[in-house]
Order: sequence, then structure tokens, then C-alpha cells
Amino acid sequence: MTDTYLVAAKRWARGWELHIENVGVTQVASLSKAEAAAREYIAFALDLDDDQAFDVDLVPQLDSALTEQVKSARAQVREAERRQREAAAKQREVARLLGRSGLSGREIAVVLGLTPQRVSQLIGRSSTP
Repeated sequence: MTDTYLVAAKRWARGWELHIENVGVTQVASLSKAEAAAREYIAFALDLDDDQAFDVDLVPQLDSALTEQVKSARAQVREAERRQREAAAKQREVARLLGRSGLSGREIAVVLGLTPQRVSQLIGRSSTP
């Protein structure tokens, strides 16, 4: 599992302060450069070779109600992405089981509500009529 670092971006007169949870604080002039700066800072502070080996969750500090909504929305998106990966793995598994049970690729497509081409991708063979 990939580590995720929460970065709270706080506006100030000359740009943004980036408060990186359990790591430290750095600054950027523009919020658009915040993720790259946070990645560089985290990699340096933790002596990591790859600044892409972890996730950064950048949350600009707004009023408290908006900040909570941003955090919640981002958490829901991450959860949806995780569930999508799980669903894809399950779909692949079921397609293979259906194929082993004797169903053709086109029959599997009907059962799973997919195109025959997608079934072919899932089970790694061409669909049969």
C-alpha cells in the first residue's frame, strides 16, 4: 500500500505555506506548484529516492466547513477508486470462472453485461460465437 501524506496549504501574503503532516513545513508562491514542492520536500526530508513513490493529498485551507467538505470529497473519491479496482478484479475472476465452466466469450458477455471485446480482454482469449 502506498503512503499518503496530507498537505494543508495555508494562504499567506507571499503565497502558500505547506504543512505536511508528520514531516514539516515549506512554502510556495503559487498553489499550482504546491504538489510538486510538497513531493520534493517529503522525498528530501525522508531521504527517499523517488518523489512519486507516495501519494500527496493537498488540501487548501479554506473556512472550516469548506475544508471538511474538500477532505470528505477527496476521501470518497479515493474510496471509489479502491472499490473500482476491487470490482474490476472480481469481474476478471468471474469471467474466467464462467469461461472454465464452458461458456463462450459471447455468452460470458451477456451474463456480465459486457461487450465480447471486454470479455476477451478479461479472460485473455478471443471471444467465440
